[in-house]
Amino acid sequence: MKKLYTLMAPVLVIALGAGIYAALHWAKPEPEKKEDPVRPLSVFIEPVEQTNILLTVETSGNVRARTEVVIVAQVAGRVVSVSAEFTEGGIVSPGIALIVIEDTDYRFALLQAEAIVASAEVAVQQALATANVARKQLRNTDGASDLALKKPQVAQANAGLKAAKADLAQAQTNLSRTQIALPFTGRIINTSVDIGQYVTPGTPLGKAFSTDVVEIRLPLNDAQLASLDLPIGYIAGDDPGLPVEFSAIVAGKQQIWHGRLTRLDASIEVETRMLYGIAEVFSPYETNVSQHGMPLAVGLYVSAKIEGREIKNAVVISRDALRAGNQVYVINDKGRLEVRKVIVTHSTAREAIIASGLKYAERVVISSIRNPVQGMALEALQQTYKETANSSDTNQRMAGGS
Repeated sequence: MKKLYTLMAPVLVIALGAGIYAALHWAKPEPEKKEDPVRPLSVFIEPVEQTNILLTVETSGNVRARTEVVIVAQVAGRVVSVSAEFTEGGIVSPGIALIVIEDTDYRFALLQAEAIVASAEVAVQQALATANVARKQLRNTDGASDLALKKPQVAQANAGLKAAKADLAQAQTNLSRTQIALPFTGRIINTSVDIGQYVTPGTPLGKAFSTDVVEIRLPLNDAQLASLDLPIGYIAGDDPGLPVEFSAIVAGKQQIWHGRLTRLDASIEVETRMLYGIAEVFSPYETNVSQHGMPLAVGLYVSAKIEGREIKNAVVISRDALRAGNQVYVINDKGRLEVRKVIVTHSTAREAIIASGLKYAERVVISSIRNPVQGMALEALQQTYKETANSSDTNQRMAGGS
């Protein structure tokens, strides 16, 4: 019996402990359940603005000379003189000789032509005198022929004089062509002749371009054409054309030039479906240089901003508020997200003009939302797109060191 108690004692202790644990677990109070409210996502917003706005079309293109020529010899001879400016980048002045061809033969030809003219003039005088004598002798003769009156001889003498004068003019022209000059102010692109070289008519001597006016050919898509409100084939004529601001980084600085859009092509390019416009900048190497004194050089690739039409009471938002697929995130009066589809009239890197889908003073989100869900809770942090743009410009200036 004692041995049985010894064996049962541990079992009874374990059973008693389990019973006490079960009683305590059953008697414990239920924990209070607390549900935390969903925390809204904080986002930057801007109010939709309504204002009169001047549309700006942004595009780009290469600067090219409106006048570019190949300099060729018009007479044959040996080159006896070359201007110091006849080199790459040299300055061309109108009427100033760049190349001189030996003119000895052409001076002799001019003297011969002058002598022939003098002889022809004498022949005319002789023919007139002879005709005068014949007319007096035959004044009482009825039906005297023109030949008897020496009229054909006078006509022949006059024709000979005209031919002689034409040869004289040709000799003078050939002599002047030994002095090779250009009729405009410009610059030399390249040269292919030097002193002592013999040239013939048609020999290329170099290339040059005029610096009076340069052109920039600018591609425009259909939306950009609508912003300009110009017809295909537009020509400025007496109108100065639309103002254009050109910019490029040259010598480590932002350079700005000003010109005018003077015409649009009359046809659309088949390959790109783009319409091209031509902008002009006058005196790009002298008076119309950039704010840092940099000329608008031929061959430079520039960005262009063209002033287009004005829209009255335009609905404007920051470009950051416009999402892919022309969607905009709007915070409604209940602080909930609305994803809206809008129609865009015009957009730039900084702003977008909305034709429909938004109203004045509505709040649109300008910060990113990773997983937007219609109706999700948002907390608005006020910041207008103008402040955003100013902050962005400041950061760019700090990064650029200027």
